[in-house]
Amino acid sequence: MQKNYNTKSKAAIMKYLQSNKEHVFCAADVYSYMQKNAIQVNLATIYRNLDKLTDTGILLKYKTPEDESCMYQYVEPNANCREHIHMQCRVCGKIFHLECDFMKEVTEHLLGHHGFVLECEGSVLTGQCKDCRNSR
Repeated sequence: MQKNYNTKSKAAIMKYLQSNKEHVFCAADVYSYMQKNAIQVNLATIYRNLDKLTDTGILLKYKTPEDESCMYQYVEPNANCREHIHMQCRVCGKIFHLECDFMKEVTEHLLGHHGFVLECEGSVLTGQCKDCRNSR
């Protein structure tokens, strides 16, 4: 059985995650944050912590279609991120959660008409949010 240690590195990573919960990020983003804040942690430690947090369900892990690099998203406690689709603004990077009755309609349609069971974990639709569209 593996122990769950609370280290300074893990605490700093958790602080980063909680302050960036509306954005997806990569390990390099966390590393950059650590360097800017004079927190001594190497990239391997960051990857190890991100993997552990993914295994425990605190993070969702995505692979980008372009280069299959790993991106992560913080999951709020008691959030149903595995039960709805996510949308990401290509301009500002903000993540939006599609938590409405429409999800039930989409899920039922896909199953009934296409025999397809939707797995929302790791889902991301890209586009532009209202704020970014309005700022043009």
